[in-house]
Amino acid sequence: MATKVLVVDDSSFFRRRVSEIVNQDPDLEVVGVAVNGKEAIEMTEKLKPQVITMDIEMPVMDGITAVRHIMASNPTPILMFSSLTHDGAQATLDALDAGALDFLPKRFEDIASNKDDAIKLLQQRVKALGRRRLYKPIARANATTRPLSSHSTGKPTSSLTSLRSKTSGASEQPVNATSVSSIRASGKKYKALLIGTSTGGPVALQKILTSFPASYPHPILLIQHMPAAFTPAFASRLNSLCKIDVKEAQTGDTLKPGCAYLAPGGMQLMIEKAGALGRLKVIAGNADMNYKPSVDITFASASKAFGSDVMAVVLTGMGADGREGARMLKAAGATIWAQDEASCVVYGMPQAVTSAGISSHSIALDNMAEAIMKETARG
Repeated sequence: MATKVLVVDDSSFFRRRVSEIVNQDPDLEVVGVAVNGKEAIEMTEKLKPQVITMDIEMPVMDGITAVRHIMASNPTPILMFSSLTHDGAQATLDALDAGALDFLPKRFEDIASNKDDAIKLLQQRVKALGRRRLYKPIARANATTRPLSSHSTGKPTSSLTSLRSKTSGASEQPVNATSVSSIRASGKKYKALLIGTSTGGPVALQKILTSFPASYPHPILLIQHMPAAFTPAFASRLNSLCKIDVKEAQTGDTLKPGCAYLAPGGMQLMIEKAGALGRLKVIAGNADMNYKPSVDITFASASKAFGSDVMAVVLTGMGADGREGARMLKAAGATIWAQDEASCVVYGMPQAVTSAGISSHSIALDNMAEAIMKETARG
């Protein structure tokens, strides 16, 4: 059965273009289109789509407000289309806060270097979300309507919420998920915590980082697949919500305990050995790299700088970025964990390190922060 998709956009051209791309894939089918958020809510109730593509700025009701209503009444995986601007970044983070699971730039030339790659990427993202079955919001922002202008000004008033999700046939607590009580702290003294992620990562990272105390004893490196226009806004939002400090990484940053450094979008983040904790270097990297930033690149540099004194965690995301870097870290004696399948938005990156035998534990997102603290509490 083809995955049923609802396309929501006030532009007739964009509705038609997205519908054409989705329908080109035999595993996908557009079952309806809506021109604003109000129609999207009504058609979601009527058509029961498995995935929704949603514009942000629309008349009558904006996309963010529509996402809140849909997640409160008919939880459905939603892919947002956004502009690569500061305001677009803020609005997209608000959409994820409301319950959307993924986003793509609205201009297709920003998605990929050529038309065919852009088409495949959109189809892949929709199919990946279509494999999720959302069944209950964990925590939900109030579903009342807010004007769109409030989403891009000032500090955020709420945190990114997460949805419990599962694949068809998967149990809520799979047998391969490691419980926190079963983890025996190794007693290792770490120099850094590294976290790599992609689709679903903004929600997952916030859930973990907001649980850490200001006294967390290690520097944290965050590698999130995200456009360059988005990472400053994401780092700022995390910093406003977390007890630890969070900043976008810059060349020359000296790693400090209790500070998280977010890899800049469009660049590669490297660790250099300098003093007791190390120093960061941000480079453009090769033009042919699939991911900028790349989890593999940062993990590999950490294996050379710190060897075994690293804990690396691979969270939800499409593809296998992080597997080879994690392999290098494990060969150096580092500790590697992955997020479990049931709590991932897309079980791609964690599955890659788990199926390769690189990860020693698969842990549910709800338990990840506690588990990390248990293992890395020593300063």
